Order: sequence, then structure tokens, then C-alpha cells
Amino acid sequence: MVTARGLVHAYGERRAVDGVDLDLVPGERVALAGANGAGKSTLLRMLATLIRPKSGDLVVLGHEVPDHARAARTGIGYLAHDPLVYLDLTARQNLELYGDLYGVDGLDERILDLLDQVDLLARAEDTVRTFSRGMAQRLALARMLLHRPRLLLLDEPHASLDARGGALLDDQLEAARHDGRAAVIVTHEVERVARVSDRIVVLRGGRVVLDQRTDGLDPPAVRRLYEEAIA
Repeated sequence: MVTARGLVHAYGERRAVDGVDLDLVPGERVALAGANGAGKSTLLRMLATLIRPKSGDLVVLGHEVPDHARAARTGIGYLAHDPLVYLDLTARQNLELYGDLYGVDGLDERILDLLDQVDLLARAEDTVRTFSRGMAQRLALARMLLHRPRLLLLDEPHASLDARGGALLDDQLEAARHDGRAAVIVTHEVERVARVSDRIVVLRGGRVVLDQRTDGLDPPAVRRLYEEAIA
């Protein structure tokens, strides 16, 4: 799903990501953790092909990035910290616009199914401006899933979702393991994400300081690993 070697990205002279190696296989769910400024969101945006690495090699879904970023992007579902939905369009219109861009088959039925899944079917014809923040983020979750992506990239998703949306997201991450989708979840909520991830990767100063499977570890144990890594 992802092969990264020596990834670097800098803002001015400061290296936000400094020589990161990362491999991700089908069905794997990775919690990407670290303190503020550790490089998590920058790394996620590189994996999403939204920013170019300054150096290093990156292959996403079999496509070399940045040369073939557009091809890689068709299989990526990205959920940012902000919903990034159009406030003056209805929930249905937001998904129709996105679905048309990706050429989603059976779009009308797919939209209704996803709006039902995220508990927004009754608000399908309401403009997003009338939604709460949690509802808007649930719509963004539906948008991320609309084109059936193979790679899910999520930036602090639980921080913006309401309780219902958080439970729906956890269900999707659990389902990802069974159908071969992979996921990278940027998080500060290490114990919560540990329940739906297989591996934790911790960044400090733009570098990987921990990369460990979490099979058989309870969430408090994963939390202790994280705290030791950033100490």
C-alpha cells in the first residue's frame, strides 16, 4: 500500500519530516502519534499526495509519487481535521460533486447508503451551513468513503467527530482489516486509536522513534510505549 524511504519535507530550514521510512501493507491500521510539531500531519499530507517530498522515495498504491500522484489519488480517502465541505450546498450535493469527480458507479444509491450510515439521511436536502461541527465531519467521513478508497488517511479524526461519528469511524477502521483496506490515523488519543489499530508509529522531531506492532497489548500498554518514545 505504501513504501516510503528517506522522506524529507522542510519549511524553510526546519525539517518537519526528516528521513522517514514507512511500509504499509493491505489491511494494516497504523496509529501515527507524536507531540505537536513532530511532523505527523506533514507526513500524512505527503502520503495523501497533497504536498511533495523534498527528497526521498515514495510509492503509494503502486504509483511513484509525485510523478504519478494523480493515479495514486484515485485510491486514497483523506479526512482532514477540518471538514472541508461546501457550506452552501446540501449534504447530497456535496457528495454528488465529489462522486462525479471520481466517476463513482451507482452514485445516487451510494450517496443514500452512506448518508444513512452516518445518520444524515434525514438531512440530505439541508445545506451544510445548518449542520453542527460534528454533523459536518460525519458528512466528510461519508465523502472520504464514497469512492471506496483502498487507503484511508485520517488527521486527528476523533477530535472533530461527535460521539456517533466516532463510533462509525471505529466501525470503518475495524472493517478495513477484513476487506484489505489500509489506514493511517494521526492521533493524540493513543489509547482510543490503539483499540482499532495494529501498529503504532511515533515521530519525534520529524523522525521515527518507535515503530511497533501492538497485537496483544492493551491500550494503557500502548500509551506507555508512546510516552517512553517521546520522553
